[in-house]
This record gives sequence, structure tokens and C-alpha cells, in this order.
Amino acid sequence: MQPIYIVLILIAIIALGEILSITSRAKVPTLLVVVAVTFLLLQTGILPESYIEASTLVAVGGVLVPVLIVHLGTMIPISVIKAQYKAVIITLIGLLISVALMLTLITLFFDYRTAVAGAGPLTGGIIAYIVTAEGLTEAGFTALAAIPVVVFALQNLVGMPLTSILLSKYAVTIRETFDREVSIKSESEVAAGSEGLEKENNQKLLLPDKFLKSNFILLFLLFIGGALATWLGSITGINYSLWSLAIGVAGAAIGFYPSRALDRSNSSGFAMVALIVVVVSSLVGITFEQVVSSLVAVITIIAIGTLGLVLGGIIGGKIFKWKSTKSIPVVLTALYGFPGDYLIVEEVSRSVGRTKEEEKRIMDELVAPMLIGGFTSVTVGSIVIASILISTL
Repeated sequence: MQPIYIVLILIAIIALGEILSITSRAKVPTLLVVVAVTFLLLQTGILPESYIEASTLVAVGGVLVPVLIVHLGTMIPISVIKAQYKAVIITLIGLLISVALMLTLITLFFDYRTAVAGAGPLTGGIIAYIVTAEGLTEAGFTALAAIPVVVFALQNLVGMPLTSILLSKYAVTIRETFDREVSIKSESEVAAGSEGLEKENNQKLLLPDKFLKSNFILLFLLFIGGALATWLGSITGINYSLWSLAIGVAGAAIGFYPSRALDRSNSSGFAMVALIVVVVSSLVGITFEQVVSSLVAVITIIAIGTLGLVLGGIIGGKIFKWKSTKSIPVVLTALYGFPGDYLIVEEVSRSVGRTKEEEKRIMDELVAPMLIGGFTSVTVGSIVIASILISTL
């Protein structure tokens, strides 16, 4: 089949997810629909596994990942990053409690090796999964190798809808706060506030604005950041995603990047499509037999691990006086990471916000802690956890 037909099928699945997300007001996340439908099509043979790679979007998405993370960095001012130390600590509390519960209870119900097989992937993303799967194989526990695969494939089916429900409830409180603020202001105060916001958003950029109106120049600048992050990752051993985020934040702070750079280049939509295809490509190779044979252990791991994350979110929220509807989703990013965290925030802000102003207010309050929570768990915490646990086998 020609790549364009395969891409049409994949984008149709994503569009279906968007339709269900919009009609359910983000209670059914787009990414959840895409993962579930793609898995079903792969297992039935309607969508051959080779088609995912043949679409060429996997390669494109892989290239765009550091670029997109640089873009996300341009969305978060340094002042906001400094304020997100609470999100980092809350996430770490959740990870520690989750791992402690899994190592204790899963070992009791099954054995220690099964606990290790599930703990790494559940507290993070694909890198933690790879570390765990390779470690199990090298240690000779090939019979357990299916557990991290299935956990990694299924954990977002729990994490994403739970996050969406909780964030939607919290977004309503943001909307109500916004209503109260507007109601107590006079029209002149609102107008003055808008002018102040416009002045605040007027960045001093290094390049003349006439150049930054070019989509191609903006993309060139973003790819510079993505390439630099990849190079730094290869020579330092620090994951490129952290470098990408740092470059985006620093670049926006010094005026090298405009705010929301990828949006301004009119390329964010296609970039997200390619990235979603990268996510679903991880489903290739998973079979119903693998799911069935390890289902009891996987369900137990996901249930206990998620319970630990939720408890950590509640405890962390109480420590920092955050509503649990905000603190728990920040910790739950461990179950799906990027781009799920960003997509869910975008869906919730779009669904709960009644006006563009409300959408922006919800997006601005939620995107920073959710992204920071995701990077803390998936990019750093889970890799450390998986590496340490595998070394104990």
C-alpha cells in the first residue's frame, strides 16, 4: 500500500479520537482511543504491523520529538519553571510510594522479579520499558519479558481517563475563579488588565519580527535547538528531552525563540500527528497471547502501582496545599508521559473553557505542572528506578 493511504488510515483513527474526545468533553482522551483502536486493528490484521513503519511518520515523528519539546519549553516562562518545584516534589513522592507498594505487595502476591518487571515501565515511559525488558532478557528471565511490554501498553488506559476526569473537575474550579475575578472588576479594570497582559507578552526578540513571521525561519531555529539537544544528550548521557526543554526555556528567555514557536510556524498540528504515530508504533509486536498470559500479574501491578501514585498525589497535595484534582494528575503523568500529558491538558482546556480567554487561563495553569511532572517521572525518575531495580536481579 502506498504510504499516503496508510497515513490516511492513521490520521482517520486520530480524527476519530478527536471526535470522541470533543463529544465526551475530554472524558475519553484522544490518545486512549488511538491506542485502543490501533491495537485492535493490528491484532485482527486489518492494519498489518509493517504498515506503521511504512507510513514513514514514525521516522518523521522521531525527528520531531526534540523539536516539539523545544517548542514546549518556549511555552513556559522561567518564572513558571521556578514555581514548579512543588510539581517535582509531589511527583517524586508519588513515584517512591508507588515503587514501595509494588515491591512489597507484588513480591508477596507473585515474586520479586515480577515486581521489578512491572515497576520500571509503570513509573515511566518507553526508555524505562526498554531498560527493564533488556535487563530481564540479559538476566535470563525471558518468561517475564512480556510483563513490561503489556504494562507499558495498558497503563495509559488507566492513567489517561483518570487524569482527564480529575483535570476536568479542577478546570471547572479555574473557570469559576476566572468568573469571580471578572465579575468584581469594572470594564475599565478589565481593559487595563488586558493592556498589561499584552505588554507582558511582548518579548524582546533577537531577530527582527519580519524574519520571525517566516514559517521556515522559525522551523530552522527550532531544529537548531532539537539538533543541539540531541548532540548534548549523546555526549553527556543526560536524556536529550531534558536538554530540549532547557534549550526551549532558555531560548525564549533570551529572545532567541518567540513564545509558542511551533504554533507560530503553523506546524504544530502535523508535528502532533507524527508524534502520536510514534506512540502507537510501540504497539507493534504485542500479541493477544502476551496480554492474556500475563494479564493477572499486569492488572495487579497497574492497580497497586496506580494506587501508590494516587496516594503520593494526595499526600503531596496536602503538603503543598494543592487540590487533589490537580496534584494527583501531575503524579499520574508517570503512566503515559509526553505527549499524553500535553494532549490531555489541551483537550481539557478546550472542552471546559467556554471562551478563548478561559481556555488560555486553564491551559496556562495546567500545562507547566503537568509537563514538569511528566519529565520528572518519565524522563528522569523512571529511568533511575528501572536501572536500579534491574541491577538487583
